Amino acid sequence: MPTFAPVDEQLTYLKKGAAEIIREGDLRAKLEKSRASGKPLRVKLGMDPTAPDLHLGHTVVLRKLRDFQDLGHQIIVIIGDFTGLIGDPTGRSETRRPLTRDEILANAETYRAQLGKVIDMPSTRVEFNSTWLGPLTFESIIREAASLTVARMLQREDFAARYAAERPISLHEFLYPIAQAYDSVALNADVEMGGTDQTFNLLVGRDLQRAHGQEPQIALTVPLLEGLDGVQKMSKSYGNYVGINEKPEDIFGKLMSVSDAMMWRYFELLTRIPESEIAVLRSGHPMEAKKRLARTITAQYHGERGAVDAKEYTGVFTGAYAINPFTKADSLVPRMSSRLKTAMMNSAGTFIMPWATTVPAASCSFSNGEWHQAYGICRPTNSSSLFRYSLHAIATVAAPTAYSSTKSQPMIQATNSPIVTYEYV
Repeated sequence: MPTFAPVDEQLTYLKKGAAEIIREGDLRAKLEKSRASGKPLRVKLGMDPTAPDLHLGHTVVLRKLRDFQDLGHQIIVIIGDFTGLIGDPTGRSETRRPLTRDEILANAETYRAQLGKVIDMPSTRVEFNSTWLGPLTFESIIREAASLTVARMLQREDFAARYAAERPISLHEFLYPIAQAYDSVALNADVEMGGTDQTFNLLVGRDLQRAHGQEPQIALTVPLLEGLDGVQKMSKSYGNYVGINEKPEDIFGKLMSVSDAMMWRYFELLTRIPESEIAVLRSGHPMEAKKRLARTITAQYHGERGAVDAKEYTGVFTGAYAINPFTKADSLVPRMSSRLKTAMMNSAGTFIMPWATTVPAASCSFSNGEWHQAYGICRPTNSSSLFRYSLHAIATVAAPTAYSSTKSQPMIQATNSPIVTYEYV
């Protein structure tokens, strides 16, 4: 019979990094019962394979799932090959295009290898929800739908907003939470996990379990990870993601583009670096902290050697130069590698100073002695993916007076030639 850690110890471990537990008292009771009987909890996570690649945003909940696994509980990953045909309406202002079965199966196949980078796959139970949702008859679906009301469905913020704005809500979208909830019934789940945007769906699972005479599951949610833009949640559709299957140098480079303020959230949600060590990093230089973040996360998915290679591959360059939009990169930064020179020139050979194109120009201005991070992407047509990410700068004289976006590139019109110290990593 398996042995489990004391309940208080398990709760402390599971609460770390969780956004909400509904309800914590019920989770304690389930853990006590599990410890007494030696029977592990059934902890489920549903994933619709809507894209072929997992990104760091997915790993927040996967890491918490791994916590349950490390405590000896049975984790179950449900590949939503059936629910993916409906399309999760969560957070959508319009109806999501359902995927074809071929698209879903192709994406699902890539998930297995990627999941193994976060959780222990040999001890993980993987299920496809078409196994139990496919055989349901129309009569069965009507019976399940009778457990919920339209008023309950309209409690969802996204449905309520669309209804108020008189935007269409397709009837099949109402069926999605029911289908996801039925997964919990089919597995008699003890705990279901998801991001904070999944709270409604997880609570519907509790409702449906009650209707079937089961003890309702615990709904445990984790925070949504903001993407590289620091605003929208990380998503491939927003282009602000870091894929866990990307090359180590790309993961490293993208993480170096995270804003100084946002990197602490990444430390919290994506690493297991102790809080005491993070406190020390906070007291030091932001660049050093960011190097630690990039190396730590890169190593999680490519090993320590991959992280070291990524850092060495990108190289380090520091210097102070007068910035002028008509200065050729070759004369401006003679010690840069030829690859970096190429990446920092537009088609006319003009030096480009990158910053986020979504950030208003006013927020890109410099003050004397102000630490500034330009965390956008420089996209000259001949740029390499390696050097498109971030620029840290500290202005030591007056800031540029005007900005322009000629040739689709943000550039400084530096009539007063500010001196800028910068570092590429």
